[in-house]
Amino acid sequence: MKQPAPGLASAPQGGSATAAHTPARGALTIAALGVVFGDIGTSPVYTFRECFRPEGGLAPTADNLLGALSMIAWALILVVAVKYVLLIMRADNRGEGGIFALLALALGSVGEERAAWFLAMIGLAGAALFYGDSMITPAISVLSAAEGMKVATPLLERFVVPLTVVILIALFVVQKRGTEGIGRLFGPVMTLWFAVIGLDGLAHIVAFPRVLLALSPAYAAHIFAAHPLGGFIVLGAVALAITGGEALYADMGHFGRWPIRFAWFAIVLPCLILNYFGQGALILGDPQALENPFFHAVPQPLVLPLVVLTTAATVIASQSVISGAFSLTHQAIQLGLMPQLDVRQTSSAIRGQIYIPQVNWLLLIAVLGLVVEFQSSDRLASAYGFAVTGTMTITTLLAGVVTRRVWHWPWPMVLAVLAPLLLVDLALFSSNALKIPSGGWFPLAIGIVVFTLMSTWRAGRRLVLARLAASSVPLAAFIAEGCQSAQARVSGVAVYLTAHTADVPVTLLNNLKHNKVLHQTVLFVRVVTENIPRVDPADRLRTRDLGSGFWQVEAHFGFAERPDVPAALSGVELAGEKIDAAEVSYFIGRANVISAPQPGLARWREHLYAGLARIATRPTEFFGIPAGRVIEIGADVEI
Repeated sequence: MKQPAPGLASAPQGGSATAAHTPARGALTIAALGVVFGDIGTSPVYTFRECFRPEGGLAPTADNLLGALSMIAWALILVVAVKYVLLIMRADNRGEGGIFALLALALGSVGEERAAWFLAMIGLAGAALFYGDSMITPAISVLSAAEGMKVATPLLERFVVPLTVVILIALFVVQKRGTEGIGRLFGPVMTLWFAVIGLDGLAHIVAFPRVLLALSPAYAAHIFAAHPLGGFIVLGAVALAITGGEALYADMGHFGRWPIRFAWFAIVLPCLILNYFGQGALILGDPQALENPFFHAVPQPLVLPLVVLTTAATVIASQSVISGAFSLTHQAIQLGLMPQLDVRQTSSAIRGQIYIPQVNWLLLIAVLGLVVEFQSSDRLASAYGFAVTGTMTITTLLAGVVTRRVWHWPWPMVLAVLAPLLLVDLALFSSNALKIPSGGWFPLAIGIVVFTLMSTWRAGRRLVLARLAASSVPLAAFIAEGCQSAQARVSGVAVYLTAHTADVPVTLLNNLKHNKVLHQTVLFVRVVTENIPRVDPADRLRTRDLGSGFWQVEAHFGFAERPDVPAALSGVELAGEKIDAAEVSYFIGRANVISAPQPGLARWREHLYAGLARIATRPTEFFGIPAGRVIEIGADVEI
């Protein structure tokens, strides 16, 4: 079935999710704390100590400590608060956020094919880098939490990696059960988390209030003036403080703008600032605490309880990223950027809770490999940040297109707002590029692999559809004359899934060739995935009577929906009669892709596409068609 490439059908800019305007804003805010802010909320566990790693060359002097705190504070303000919360969250696609929603808005405003191709490629690059982040976040989050045991007693150090592995395996194993039940605990746990880290930081600030001077950006500027190279290297660690910022935009469709904005400004940002500054105050008074300032900030008897709470918070952070990988993959499948995979709905009440086994187990293998290879959060931090800042930079570029082409901002306003933000993004990204030899190569490699898979699948599908169209018969001519070759018209309804409205499906031609019969009612059904999250049920189907018992049907679904063809056709009236689902036979074509020496893709990409096609989920499962009502007809397609 045809899945339009992103941007071929754009959605008008809509408002945020209606849930944001319901009276239960308090409940939505608590829920958002659990789902949206898990990643960025647990960054204080490891970020500040990474600013003063020996290879950075920056000594933990008082001025440098205040400078690093200033850089962290202003990164949170400029990148997260200003860019994402105040600006990017305005760029919703009918209430949905995320890089694919932003890409759809940008592409919908560009008419020139080459510009659209370029935007699509950088959008795919941003999405591809997200997968690298999805693998690193669970590893570094849970590993850094487990390392708190070393602060409680050095005797527990040898259990850090095994405990991390056990927690991660358990986390991925329970994914198939869905997160609806445990998800109810996420909000209260993260509310407790932010309260604890905020009060903990406040206690140290009261004891050493001088640390508040770091709120002045002059201290950040001082580091670059006194230690240009050291300041640039520290930016790579500062980026760890804003990991998870993309989630504020990506999860907007679940909660709406208001709860996320309120939670950020009223709870999350103040508590993060308090904790970071509290760690700084602690180190100013006790330089030895730099080894692990987050856990050294509490009295010794409270370390183990804090380890337990931190582990719970990091599991929640990991869960949020894993769910995000599932959602992004689902959207990519709907947009024709990945092969059809087994997408399972885990909740009967919440549409967005899905589980994709192939993605889940690949993530687990990669995450365990990272833990075993890097062994510590210090070493793993060298791989973290590159993918995050790359995605954030691409988001700013796409936002520039939206502000100019969709919102019609004048050029001076676009440059005044976005140029400083892009400069910050590029500084963070280029600093993290220094990590490539020591670990940043991993998310880069993952991003390259995912980008290659998505771009190859996109190009290969277009080529397959073009090859099939070349051997097809015009629909109008077939209805007028070709169908006369049928020896009989049998009772019932036949559904032929098709990608082209003007041509006869090859499946029908092959069926007619071998069986010599046609059904009394024949539906040519084309599934269209729109670049909007969900389609209004009233706009789901568009039908056209072609005469002689033939009907053309378009079934429209949003990229956040699972296309259920039988449900869409159930009860539809054609010529005054309702379709009986029990009387429908579905004819599915299955293309056997064969690499051939002819113009098209490079030979290695042809083999790659053919391999992806073989592992794709069967159309019957993807489109929700009962296996007992399917007749599958295969055909060889050379590309």
